[in-house]
Amino acid sequence: MSGLLRICTAGSVDDGKSTLIGRLLYDSRSVYEDQVTSVRAASRNRTAGPLDFSLFTDGLRAEREQGITIDVAYRYFATARRSFILADTPGHEQYTRNMATGASTADVAVLLVDARHGVRPQTDRHARIARLLGISTFVVAVNKMDLVGFDERVFAGIHESLPAVLDGARVQSIPISALDGDNVISNSARTPWYGGPALLPFLEQADAGAADPAAPFRFPVQLVIRPDHDFRGYAGQIASGRIAVGDPVTVWPSGRTTIVSRIVTWDGDLPAASAPMSVTLTLADELDVSRGDTLAEGTVHVGQRFSANMVWMDERPLQPGRPYVLKHGTRTVTADADAPLALNQIGVVGLTTGRPLVFEPYATNRTTGSFILIDPATNFTAGAGMIVEALPARAAAVAGGAAERLAAAARHAGSEADAIAAVRAVLEEVLV
Repeated sequence: MSGLLRICTAGSVDDGKSTLIGRLLYDSRSVYEDQVTSVRAASRNRTAGPLDFSLFTDGLRAEREQGITIDVAYRYFATARRSFILADTPGHEQYTRNMATGASTADVAVLLVDARHGVRPQTDRHARIARLLGISTFVVAVNKMDLVGFDERVFAGIHESLPAVLDGARVQSIPISALDGDNVISNSARTPWYGGPALLPFLEQADAGAADPAAPFRFPVQLVIRPDHDFRGYAGQIASGRIAVGDPVTVWPSGRTTIVSRIVTWDGDLPAASAPMSVTLTLADELDVSRGDTLAEGTVHVGQRFSANMVWMDERPLQPGRPYVLKHGTRTVTADADAPLALNQIGVVGLTTGRPLVFEPYATNRTTGSFILIDPATNFTAGAGMIVEALPARAAAVAGGAAERLAAAARHAGSEADAIAAVRAVLEEVLV
């Protein structure tokens, strides 16, 4: 097994995520001596021993003072067998949005459970978010086993009470003491009843979820490149599938079909390319293709209504009917939802966009099936969504006149600034 593996931590506050990651980095010799010296000098939690391993990832002053993780801390390390990008995410409910950010690109989630407390509501919430984001491999690290005397019955009881959402995922439960290093790098003599792998060997063997070479070709156009009259190329990252010179492609949403004439890269032309390569494609015919369009193999779904699993991350709740900015791949449109959500709430909502999108269910394609909602008044990312399925067109929402749409945008705005931004967004779509 080789290649890069992206990992995120998950679980409730104080279950020991940062300590486990710090121990993993320290025991795998992935920290420099000056970092060890700095952490040893900064260690305040003397119950953690001479070295507080959580400080290897908790870098903010507030994190060190409060002993909790607030922001996502990324660490890069490698062993002789594999390279890793590790996201240590916060467990506190207030920072659930940061956990979702860290999990959004992960291949494997390490779900921490305190052996004394078992699976808690925040643990269940993090497991749900990780599953929604498409993670299918979990390590359930039953931590602080030293505080329950390495009791096999405690470990078995927690394994049997795992969240129902993990059914269907690959789950490896490991009894761990992050403080003492049991079953982190190698198997511990204090758990002779455990026959599975330690944490690091498991991660070195875990499936990285490589792109499916048989998936249909999808290429959202990010930029139109036209340096002179003799060249027109379309740059972007291949979301899925494979393309070769001479292959037919269809431009969506227009539905016009042509043939790929060149695949251009910085290092020269290629005969073929596949996901997740970033390339520039030239086409045999002069078609109207712009940023936000999608080049695809065969027919795709184009629509303005769909249901989605939403993770709401804004202090201001999701308001049905209020215009938001939806960013889907390289396309940005306005959208409104049909159900409310509060901060850190997860739920299924229906969304209607101001312009057609090329989309697929998230379960089919993580790129064309995901989006974010942006509050037009603050420009903050308010929510992350995973598309479940297309919904039937709602004539009133799409075919409403410009005056009705402008009035609705202004009526639902929370402030004058919101109204100006919402009306401007509607005008941009109406006047296209």
